Amino acid sequence: MAGVALDPARDCPLCPRLVAFREEHRRLSPDWFNAPVPSFGDKAPSLLIVGLAPGLRGANRTGRPFTGDYAGDLLYETMIDFGFARGVYEARPDDSLELVDALITNAVRCVPPENKPTGPEIKTCRPFLIATLDAMPSVRAVLALGRIAHDTFLTALSLPRAKSPFVHGAGHDIQLSGRPVKLFDSYHCSRYNTNTGRLTREMFRSVFTSIRAHVDETSSLRA
Repeated sequence: MAGVALDPARDCPLCPRLVAFREEHRRLSPDWFNAPVPSFGDKAPSLLIVGLAPGLRGANRTGRPFTGDYAGDLLYETMIDFGFARGVYEARPDDSLELVDALITNAVRCVPPENKPTGPEIKTCRPFLIATLDAMPSVRAVLALGRIAHDTFLTALSLPRAKSPFVHGAGHDIQLSGRPVKLFDSYHCSRYNTNTGRLTREMFRSVFTSIRAHVDETSSLRA
């Protein structure tokens, strides 16, 4: 998407409700990041992970996606185990964690009140997601964490949701800028989902088993 940056500016003014929430937390917690959270990872990834939005005391506090809350504990442990990350995750942006052949982004880059962005806010932030996709021709697999991230990703590509409905563990063959890509679905790795049993560690690892196999297979075919 020509002319659109991959990440919003620190004082992005586009969503008034999110700006007000951000300004309030800058006042309450001036040592927190409190700004649109940029994407994190490899600049030419095979795997793109799409979340919904930063968590208030996680990414909004630390400035790195999925860093500082439980979702990051499970996500980064799994990524390390499957070769998509290396180093040690210590829930802070200056730890030794590095992503390998993977990039993490959010459909909405600013923290929303109650972790719930509105439809207009998701739409307003969509150009940054589209710009990120356009800049990553290496992507062969996309992991959507949750139904809203899944739906937002499809909408960004102008693809009908009915043909690729969200189902945990599913893989959907889609076209991304004219090339084949597989969209994988998982319930979000939030503490709520794991505490209630909606998502178990084994269920999450099963999704990554499929992703790893797909990335390895498509890598060998293109070698």
